[in-house]
Amino acid sequence: MGTIGLSFGSATSGDGFDVASTVSQIIAIQQAVETPWKNQLTQLQAQDTALSSIGTDLASLSTSLQSLTDFNGIFAQKDGASSDTSIVALSSATASAVASSHEIVVNSLAQTSSVYSSAVASGDTISGSISIQVGSGTAQTITVDDSTNTLQSLAAAINAEGIGVTASIISDSNGQRLSLVSGTSGAAGELTVSNSLSDTTTGSDITTQVGHDGKDASLTVDGIAIQSSSNTISTAIPGVTFQILNTSSNAVQVQITNDTSSVASALSSFVTAYNQVVSDIKTQEGKDSSGNAEPLYGDPTLALIQQQLGGSLISGGNSGTISSLSQLGIDVNQDGTLTFTQSTALSALNSSFSDAVGYFQNSGSYGSNLTQTLNGLSSTRTTGAVYLALQQNSSQESTLNKNISDTEARIATQKTQLTTELNEANQILQSIPSQLDEVDKMYAAVTGYNTK
Repeated sequence: MGTIGLSFGSATSGDGFDVASTVSQIIAIQQAVETPWKNQLTQLQAQDTALSSIGTDLASLSTSLQSLTDFNGIFAQKDGASSDTSIVALSSATASAVASSHEIVVNSLAQTSSVYSSAVASGDTISGSISIQVGSGTAQTITVDDSTNTLQSLAAAINAEGIGVTASIISDSNGQRLSLVSGTSGAAGELTVSNSLSDTTTGSDITTQVGHDGKDASLTVDGIAIQSSSNTISTAIPGVTFQILNTSSNAVQVQITNDTSSVASALSSFVTAYNQVVSDIKTQEGKDSSGNAEPLYGDPTLALIQQQLGGSLISGGNSGTISSLSQLGIDVNQDGTLTFTQSTALSALNSSFSDAVGYFQNSGSYGSNLTQTLNGLSSTRTTGAVYLALQQNSSQESTLNKNISDTEARIATQKTQLTTELNEANQILQSIPSQLDEVDKMYAAVTGYNTK
């Protein structure tokens, strides 16, 4: 610990000394004990930043890998193509779809039943009732009253009943017509309408007629006859939804294929994420722009990440013809990074797709082993190496912060006491000249000798 030399000047000058400056010097020496704690705290916080960054990039690598190891992930996606999209248009192919070829012939399209009324002049009032039946359901009768004595109010009343039809008003040059459209497509939604409506303004009857009959679609899929109440078909080919748009006597070819381009894109994303982690590690193995070692230089957690990731590149069982990443277009460079060749990946996926799936998803596969490795390094799992390192740092930081806080509290108390004591001492020093003057006066009074 350093020493403080108090400079009082001349004891008889009455000038005293600078209390504030003296206290500051004493406190600064006492605070010096905190310096190594603060330096260590800064170092730990820098490590936290580096560890958190690596943890984030490890999480990104895990996410990119999960898209390949998830049974319902990128490998399960399918592409579809129709030889005539004006006849058959593919809507979707889910994970349950199987790569295959199908032949579809559309004989007739499904129709939704509709009925419309004769024209009524705008502003005319109506009377009577209308009975509507949807398919084999119970007929519902709506009777016109003072609140429903126009076509518009009648349409609103029908819609309010919720009987499975949509009522609307269609206007043309002849006037307004009540339009009824079944809420159920195909034959099951056939409308049966009877009415006793009349135009009370003109005294004429309001008739209804069929716009479209309710009909099911008729088609064959791979020679099997299928009826459908809708033109959107989702049950004919497992996992595939398609729409029939027109009829044709010629067969339309529908091809369901594995989505190899998306898998190749996922492999590329995996390589990018892996290389980011490698870059993080290499940065921490060097020095910063000032020549100082990076926060994690020589850190055992960094060495563990590097060792386990490097080992994971060669771990994992064979899957048929696929036994290494290089067969999927992923090669290891001398610096530990990866490169990706899309053409190699697509060639392997087109020739050995199921083997590629197994390489990432089978028990004991490369994908399974790397997933376990990344879980063991995670910053979010309580058993992850990065998580544990951050927790250890956090514990040390808490101790250091408490030491600093306790020391600051003690020094604050000492500062108050010291300031009081030195102020009292300073007052004594400043009073010495007047006390000496009193002594001189007393001496002169006693001896008759004046010292001045």
